Amino acid sequence: MSGTKYANAVGAVRAMENTLLSKNDIDQLINSKSRAEMEAVIASKVGSSSGETLVSVWEMLHEYAPDCKELEILLYKNDFHNLKAVLKAVISNRDPSDYYISPSNVELSVLTEAISKKDYSLLPEYMRKAAEEAYELVTNTLDGQLSDSLIDKASMQAMQKSAADFGSEFMQKYSQLVTACADIKTAYRCSILNKSAQFMENAICGSSDLEKEQLLKAALGGTESLFTFLEGTPYSSVTALLRDSAAKYEKWCDDVIMELAETARMQAFGSDPLAAYYIAKEAEIKNIRILSVCKEFGADKETITERMRKLYV
Repeated sequence: MSGTKYANAVGAVRAMENTLLSKNDIDQLINSKSRAEMEAVIASKVGSSSGETLVSVWEMLHEYAPDCKELEILLYKNDFHNLKAVLKAVISNRDPSDYYISPSNVELSVLTEAISKKDYSLLPEYMRKAAEEAYELVTNTLDGQLSDSLIDKASMQAMQKSAADFGSEFMQKYSQLVTACADIKTAYRCSILNKSAQFMENAICGSSDLEKEQLLKAALGGTESLFTFLEGTPYSSVTALLRDSAAKYEKWCDDVIMELAETARMQAFGSDPLAAYYIAKEAEIKNIRILSVCKEFGADKETITERMRKLYV
């Protein structure tokens, strides 16, 4: 979207960017000796809290841009995670609320009713086919892993389609990048576990950066075959990371998504700066969570620093 439609929202986001944790703040958190010191550093940033969730961030953005379909794409991963949770809960007669992630585009009650009654028309169009297919798959095969893979792929397909239909260039690049990162991770795991071609067909989405059939074929040949294929793509640098550790690859994925978000930061109009701010808060909250866990288990400063995600400021 272009023009001045979200000019007020962009102005508000510009002001709130000043409350994001800086590198100096992160260094202070890493060097803190106690939980109280950590809380003090975080509290010094207006609007920041170690207990803060993305719900309040989303509510603020949605208040400024209630009709922005582009922003909703950011929550597709939560929507489809919740679909997996509700599907398993309904089949096993459990309460899905413990596994529900917020914020999301689809309320838990709506999702639960749709699955319980098999009335998929209650769901947004981008979820209906996946919900029906996953329900039939898991009830007929009892293969929860296969059902989860189908839903994960559907999430990425929905992101790409929605971004292409009404998204900006930024959101299209975002959906492609998220898909490529997920596909590489899936292909790597499948190559290690010797998964079948049919399983990979159901699990790998494909994107403009990584053509599905080529990636699938490479993964079927094993990890070295996969690495050789990736070295001829824009993702050649990930082979060294995957050889080293999955954790380093996960960090790399988060960092390149943040680098993409930074390209939208200086735009004066449109919804891209709003999406970028949400991505920045998502990374910040993840950093605080990682840092807290590392502190709890006594990790040294070097280890903690290595695990910190790239900052937006």
